[in-house]
Amino acid sequence: MAISWKSFDFFDVTQIALPEEDTQQLFEGNEISSITTGSDSLFVGTHDGWVNIIGKAWNVIRRFQAHETGSITHMRQVEGTSILVTVAEDMSNEPVLKVWALDQLAKKTKLPTCLSTLTINNGRRQFPISAFTAVDDLTQIAVGFANGAVTVIRGNLIHDLGSKQRIVFESEEPVTGVQFMVDPQLTTVFVSTTSRILKLGLSKKGHGLPPKTVEDVGCGLDCMTLDPRTGDVVVAREDAIYTYTLEGRGPPKAYESPKSLIAMYQDYVALACPPSASNGSSDGLRRRFGSSTTNPLFNASTFVLLDPDLRVISHTETLMSPVRFFAEIWEDFFTITQDGKVYRYHEKALQQRLEMMYQRNMFPLAIELAQKSELDAEHQSLIYRRFGDHLYQKADYDGAMVQYIRAIDVTEPSQVIRKFLDTQRIHNLIQYLEQLHEHRKATADHTTLLLNCYAKLKDINKLEKFIKSPGDLKFDLDTAIAMCRQGGYYEQAAYLAKKHGETDMVVDILIEDSKNYEEALDFICRQDPETTYRCMQKYARVLIENCPNDATQLFVDYYTGAYKPRRSIVVSNEVEAPLAGGFAANAVQNLSNLLPLPYMNVPSVASPGTPGNVSDQPLVIDAVDTPAPKYSPPPPRTAFSSFIDHPDEFIEFLEACLKEKDIKSSDRTDLYTTLFEMYLYKASEKKGQHHKEEWEAKAKNLIEGEHIPMESSNVLLLSHLSNFQDGSVLVKEQAGLYSDIFRSYTSAKDTRGAMKALRKYGPEEPQLYPAALAYLTSDPKVLEEAGPEELANVLSKIDRDGLMAPLQVIQTLVGQSSGDGVATMGMIKPYLHETITRERKEIAQNRHKINTLRADTEKRRGELADLGTKPVVFQATWCSDCSQRLDLPAVHFLCKHSFHQRCVRNADKEDEAECPKCAGENDVIRKMRESQRESAVKHELFKANVENSEDRLGTVADWFSRGVMDVGHSAE
Repeated sequence: MAISWKSFDFFDVTQIALPEEDTQQLFEGNEISSITTGSDSLFVGTHDGWVNIIGKAWNVIRRFQAHETGSITHMRQVEGTSILVTVAEDMSNEPVLKVWALDQLAKKTKLPTCLSTLTINNGRRQFPISAFTAVDDLTQIAVGFANGAVTVIRGNLIHDLGSKQRIVFESEEPVTGVQFMVDPQLTTVFVSTTSRILKLGLSKKGHGLPPKTVEDVGCGLDCMTLDPRTGDVVVAREDAIYTYTLEGRGPPKAYESPKSLIAMYQDYVALACPPSASNGSSDGLRRRFGSSTTNPLFNASTFVLLDPDLRVISHTETLMSPVRFFAEIWEDFFTITQDGKVYRYHEKALQQRLEMMYQRNMFPLAIELAQKSELDAEHQSLIYRRFGDHLYQKADYDGAMVQYIRAIDVTEPSQVIRKFLDTQRIHNLIQYLEQLHEHRKATADHTTLLLNCYAKLKDINKLEKFIKSPGDLKFDLDTAIAMCRQGGYYEQAAYLAKKHGETDMVVDILIEDSKNYEEALDFICRQDPETTYRCMQKYARVLIENCPNDATQLFVDYYTGAYKPRRSIVVSNEVEAPLAGGFAANAVQNLSNLLPLPYMNVPSVASPGTPGNVSDQPLVIDAVDTPAPKYSPPPPRTAFSSFIDHPDEFIEFLEACLKEKDIKSSDRTDLYTTLFEMYLYKASEKKGQHHKEEWEAKAKNLIEGEHIPMESSNVLLLSHLSNFQDGSVLVKEQAGLYSDIFRSYTSAKDTRGAMKALRKYGPEEPQLYPAALAYLTSDPKVLEEAGPEELANVLSKIDRDGLMAPLQVIQTLVGQSSGDGVATMGMIKPYLHETITRERKEIAQNRHKINTLRADTEKRRGELADLGTKPVVFQATWCSDCSQRLDLPAVHFLCKHSFHQRCVRNADKEDEAECPKCAGENDVIRKMRESQRESAVKHELFKANVENSEDRLGTVADWFSRGVMDVGHSAE
């Protein structure tokens, strides 16, 4: 297919003004025979064998005579070195090749040093050289002749270590070009003649392998070159430009024109195109206008720079003088015409070239140019955006959207979105919004808009695909979930929340939106303890209301420390696929009406779902042997408010918690108190006497046990509020409040209950008898109901235990019976008689004891007086210790005991000598006195004994008898 070339002017053309006369004479005097470039210099060979080195200022830096005879027809400079190869031809002799070292100057002549010289072999046939090429290190050189022969020179020419020449190819057609393709395994020479393109391999010894015809069409002289970028051989023919590789010919680039010279410059192909010899229209014009005036115009040649990759004519111009040489140097391209003029071609900046394409709306070509120039992605995106704007103006909305998506990184999304809202291109808008999410550039508003578009189109499949897209999250999760919830997409919203770990939001959706309480409870039961507790606190009342048994069990397990998250096991089973489409399809209309967009009206008919087929799907069952996680159960009080209006479930929860052994004491108190209250609440329900007795029995059993951690005040208050008399009595009894129990009976005038309480609690609480005495004598009816026996028993107990003094008893009886005379003298006569008799007996006993103690005291005082005033006679003759006869020295004590001096300890110390026989008794007496002296300063002990004593006067007398109050003796 013919290539359509686009013409541009990508180069600035400048004619070089030669600065020196010598340079002008060189170029304009038709003296140049060959040129080459390299090492930042232009090398010019002349017909008389001289080499001129031209600098960047286009002045001759150096010139020297390379050959004495002949014209320098070919040159090659090794880039990056000072090596120059020259070939001179003289038709009378064989061509001569010389290798020059330009940096090695001879001392005398100051000329470059010739490293090696050799004569090129053509079998002694005098034919001009038509083609020349060499590898970079000059180890291989190929020379083509006009007689069709190709000679290969191999060797080290730089160090003049010898070389070998061999004619590797011969043909009847003249050789028009030779090029090397160097491969590590084999060197290949491409040879072009006027009728063929061939390739032949060179062995390591230089022998040529049999040539292979690549194509049966040749090329003209100087129409073969090598592309340094790709290593391909490039051939120019009149119809096209061809490339060749070791595998064969590549695709041609059609460009019809005669071609006389070809060169490669960067990505461009430079062509010199002479005027066509068989142009009929030109001949007609010549005849019409006359030969004398039209010959220069119609003989003009053309210079072209082509970019075959982009199919662009980058520059073309008509020249009156044909191009003779091409040169690439100093980052520019130069042409030298036959009349000696030099032109520089400088490539315009990339942005300028792109602007030229923009002006002609050639955006695809601009994109290719940007990619070929390796322009950064941001600048390429700007081209895509301009291309999209151009297509949008042409109403090619699909194409424009493709470009906008490519430019998504540098385009403000609102600009594109606004355009496609206005034109009702909702499909394109969805496409763009989806790409925004793919590129992680979507905001919450973009997510909202995309979901709204799905709703407008009733496209549930796309919605499912969007929210279930694999990989990382590409949209604002909260926005997507909120939109799905508001539009009725509860299943999709729950899926998103589950997938991204939004546990609380999953529960919100299942309970608040879907009203699927069982699934919500099952989901909560599969979470870790912390998450489960948070969900329980939030939705406890709702779950207990709708799933009372399962929710209560969850509370019991969690608060007793037995909670284990449910885990599922997948097993293979054949099940029927669930019905699809119904729920989501019905929810579409809600979302489509939620955020109405302008200019978006589509039919509101949703396609019904189709029943699923029977397929093999995994069956999920709960695992039972999963280990329980470690967590600290919260206080049970935190769950109390969750059971409002659900007393039965509350009681179940409380009873289960109380079965735990490791519960805290404070929590146990709360549980007992609350459970007691709930029992009384159930008893107060109007469901019959049996129902009341059943729950009151439970309440009583709850508080009857030992060590029940309930505060008495709470039980009393609850019992009073619920009119539960047994509870009040039981608590008072447990708390030892017997007086309160007795007073409760007396206040209610329950004489039997009072007497029963007196008999039950009297032994433990003696003060009840004085109260009972006052109660019995308070009212004749009470005394009559109790009977005289009860009064006699009370008086007997009071008298026997000394609970009241007789005077107090009389005062109590008189005070209570002052009105109607409830107690009579006959009732208390036995009590008075017995009391007076007992007290008289005690008085007589006390008087006898006093007299005995006085007599004993007087006796002791007399003995002490005798010891102090009368002499003592010792008549003992035996030692009281060793029972031997007493001899001097002897020791006698006032206690009538006598001892040998040796038998008495410390006998030589008069102050420390003590009777060995009486020492034990004396020590006891001293310790008793010491104890009495110590007790004398213990005032708190004395006070406590007095307060705790039933006979305080007797206690004080006892302390006096110990001498504690004897200040004088204590001081001693």
